[in-house]
Amino acid sequence: MERPTVLLTNDDGVTSLGLMALKKALDEVAAVEVYAPDRNWSAASRTMTLHKPLRVDRVLLLDGSEGHMTSGTPTDCVSLAMLGLLDPLPRLVVSGINAGLNLGQDVSYSGTVAAAMEAVRCGVPAIAVSQDVETKGTEEISYDIAGRFAARLAAALLEEVSLPKGTLLNVNVPYIPPGRMPRVRVTRLGGLAYSNYLVKGHDPQGRSYYWIAGDPQRTVPKEEEDTDIGAIVDGMISVTPLHMDMTEHSLLSTLREWESRPWFDAT
Repeated sequence: MERPTVLLTNDDGVTSLGLMALKKALDEVAAVEVYAPDRNWSAASRTMTLHKPLRVDRVLLLDGSEGHMTSGTPTDCVSLAMLGLLDPLPRLVVSGINAGLNLGQDVSYSGTVAAAMEAVRCGVPAIAVSQDVETKGTEEISYDIAGRFAARLAAALLEEVSLPKGTLLNVNVPYIPPGRMPRVRVTRLGGLAYSNYLVKGHDPQGRSYYWIAGDPQRTVPKEEEDTDIGAIVDGMISVTPLHMDMTEHSLLSTLREWESRPWFDAT
């Protein structure tokens, strides 16, 4: 029986260790095709390249297998594959493993999540996978647990369960000390994943520069314990279903009442 095709991409670039850990795990459950950027596109969101041509090159990946490296963004990678470069088309798209969490309201910045969104826009279910790499201390980063969990989730989506149209799964894996296995929690999106601040300084020529920085949230209020941020704070893997329909449906009836107001008139 022919194995299903899974498209693998990321936003950290084709040489990312997280990408290779995820490919190794997915190789056990599917035929994996890699289309990944030639450089880091973190925080690229859904940037798509429309003003210049894109390049796609065959490359040897770190495991010795063949993949494809593109000059485009994570969204471009998925779009290129779906618009004709990949045959047969994938039954599932997996994006990651991102070096860093993609939580709460910050998912709108994420190139990792954006690649999964592009897959869903094209009618293919998708998983975005990210891992905490900021609290590891001096220990070497291992993506093995995140890769294995993502592969099990991918196998389930390929064989047993299906996602509603327009839906993707956003998976975040906490820092996991050696010898401990985390539990998994289904969550909703939280609020602010980082407390941002501005770093100011001067370059050697005396010109001012500004650097947007942020610290991850290490505590959450009780009302956010069921969120993806709350799960990570509790040391658990979070799985959050995201939908491409961002309409606030609860406001539609209220706003439609505005249609009868004189100030709600473009004439």
